[in-house]
Amino acid sequence: MDVELYVYDLSRGIARMYSLALTGTQIDAIYHTSIVFNGIEYYFGQGIQTAVPGSTHHGQPLEKLRLGQSELPVEVVEEYIQSLAEIYTPESYDLFLRNCNNFSQDLAMFLVGKSIPEHIRNLPQTFLNTPFGQMMKPQIEMALRGVTQGGAHPAPHPGSIRPSPAATTTSAAAAATAAATAAATGVVLNITNLRELTNILKTTACVVIFFTSATCPPCRMVYPTYDKLAEEAGTRATLIKVDVSAAYEVGSRYGVRATPTFMTFLHGEKVDEWTGASSAELRGNVSLLLAMAAPAAHPHRKLDLPTFQGPVTSFVLFPKPPPLAKLVQKLPQPYRADPTLTAVVDFINDRFSPKEAAAEAAADTSLPDLHQFSVFVVSALASLPVDSHFALVDLVRTLLVDRRALAFMTTNSGEMLDTILSNACPEETPYNLRLVTLQLACNLFLSCDGSATACTLSTSNSTGGILRGRCLALATNSLLDSEHAAQRAAAAGLLYNVASTVHNARLAGSPELYTEEEQVEMAAAVIEGITQIENTCENGPSVSTSSLSLQQLEMKNRLEMTLGLLLYEAPVGGMVMDLCRGVILSPSLAVLVNSE
Repeated sequence: MDVELYVYDLSRGIARMYSLALTGTQIDAIYHTSIVFNGIEYYFGQGIQTAVPGSTHHGQPLEKLRLGQSELPVEVVEEYIQSLAEIYTPESYDLFLRNCNNFSQDLAMFLVGKSIPEHIRNLPQTFLNTPFGQMMKPQIEMALRGVTQGGAHPAPHPGSIRPSPAATTTSAAAAATAAATAAATGVVLNITNLRELTNILKTTACVVIFFTSATCPPCRMVYPTYDKLAEEAGTRATLIKVDVSAAYEVGSRYGVRATPTFMTFLHGEKVDEWTGASSAELRGNVSLLLAMAAPAAHPHRKLDLPTFQGPVTSFVLFPKPPPLAKLVQKLPQPYRADPTLTAVVDFINDRFSPKEAAAEAAADTSLPDLHQFSVFVVSALASLPVDSHFALVDLVRTLLVDRRALAFMTTNSGEMLDTILSNACPEETPYNLRLVTLQLACNLFLSCDGSATACTLSTSNSTGGILRGRCLALATNSLLDSEHAAQRAAAAGLLYNVASTVHNARLAGSPELYTEEEQVEMAAAVIEGITQIENTCENGPSVSTSSLSLQQLEMKNRLEMTLGLLLYEAPVGGMVMDLCRGVILSPSLAVLVNSE
C-alpha cells in the first residue's frame, strides 16, 4: 500500500514572509505532518488521531510527498501504532521536543524504512538556535498548542488511537471481560476502537457487529430489535455496536461502505454480512448464528445417570503419615542428619501429630524451606542407591497432604516431582518404591477435590502437562502387575483420579486434558485390568460378583467407574467409544456405548 506524507503550514505563509527579519534565518513554514496509509490519515495532537485524509482542522496540505510502499499487514501496522500510543499521549505533547513530526518520522521509518525530509525534522532546532527563538519559545508554545493539537475536541475527528494493552483497558483480558459482562447482562456492547474489537473477536465465540452512524435514520429503526436480540441471546453471543462516524478506523478496516451494515462471526471467522434495516432479516441471521454456535446435545445427556452427571469431588488419596523414626533410619547417616531433612521431618511431626488438640492449629504449622528441600531431594535421588529412594519419596508423599506444600511443589518443584515419577516407571523399579510413588501421584489430586480453586493436574501450563503424562504412564504400567495387589489397587486409584479430571473438564466445557490416543491407552489398560480380575477366578470371564473377594470386587467396581468417567460425553464416533464397542461391558457401561 502507498504511504504518503501530508505536509501542512501552521503559519499559513506568515513564517515565509517574516522569519528572516525576525530570526535572521529563512524558515519557509511551521511544518505539521501526518502519515496517510490504507485510506487513513494518522497524526499526533490529542494523542494519536485518525481522520479521512485531508479533512483535519489543519485544512488542505501544503504538499503530499510519496514515501514509498509498505508490504506490512494492516494488523501489524495497527499493533505498532497502538504501541506508539503509550508514548504519544496528549500529556506528552511538546511543540519542540515531541510533536507531530516526531510521530510521522517514527511511523514512516516503520512503514517504509525512510525518514521524512530533514528540514522538517530539524525545524524546531533550527528555530531554537536563533536568539529570537530562545526568547519567544514559551509564547510560541502557548500560542500554537491549540492549532497543533486541535483543542480538546478537534473537528472533524473520526477516531483516536488508544494506548496498547499494557497501559489501558483495551487488552485482550479486558476486552473479554467487557464482552462477557455485556453478554451476561444482555446488553449491546459499544466499541470505539479497532484494538478492542479485535480482542473481542479473538476471545469470544459468537459475535454480531452492527455498524451504524449518528446520521443514519434507518439504523435507529432497528435499535430496539438489536437491543432485544442482545437480551435474548444472553451469554450465548455478544452483540456489538460500532458508530463508524466516531470509529473511522474500524469501519475502514472492515470495508463498511454503508449503514446499517451487519456482520456475524463464529470463533473469529466471518460467517455473514448484509446491509439494510430489515428487523426480520436481522433476527433470522442472528438466530442462524446462534444455532451454528450451539453444539448438539450429547446423547448421554438424555440418560438417567446421576453418577456421571456431576463433577467428581472425591479423589483417591493416601494421607496417612509413615512412622517417621523408622523411615528416616533407612537413609544413610549424612543425609539423615541434614538440617534440610530434619526440618521437614519436624514439620510432618507437628503438622500431623495425633496429639495436636486442634486441627486448625496443626494446619497453621509453619512450612519448612520447601525450595531447599526440593533441591535436596533431586540431589539425593541422583546420588543415593535406588533402595534408599523409598524414604525420600514417602516424605514427599506426606508433605503433599498439606495444601500449602502441595501448591508450592506443583508450582515450583516440577523438576523434583518429574524425577520421582519418572524414576518409578521402569520395570525393574523396586515394588515398595513404585507403590509409594503411586500413592504420591494420587495425592497430587488433593487440589482437585473441590476445596481448592483450581486443580493442579487440570492446568494448561507445562508443569501440569508433564505431571499428567507421568501419572498416566505410571498408572498404566503398574495396573497389570499380577504379583502385587496393593500396587494394582494404587494404580487403579490413580487411573480413577486421572479419569475424573478428564470427566470434570468435559462437564465444564474445557479443552480435553489428554489426547484421544492417551485416553484410548487409559481405557485399554482399565479394560485389561477388569479382564484380569475376572480371569483370576475359577469361573473365568463370565464370573459373577459373588465369586470375587471383597478386595477384587472393590477394585473391579473402581475400574468400571473409571471407564464410565472416560466414556461419559466422549465423542460418539471417537476412538474410546470404538474400543469399548468391541468389549463385553457391564450393563451400566454398555448403555453409555450404545446410546445414540
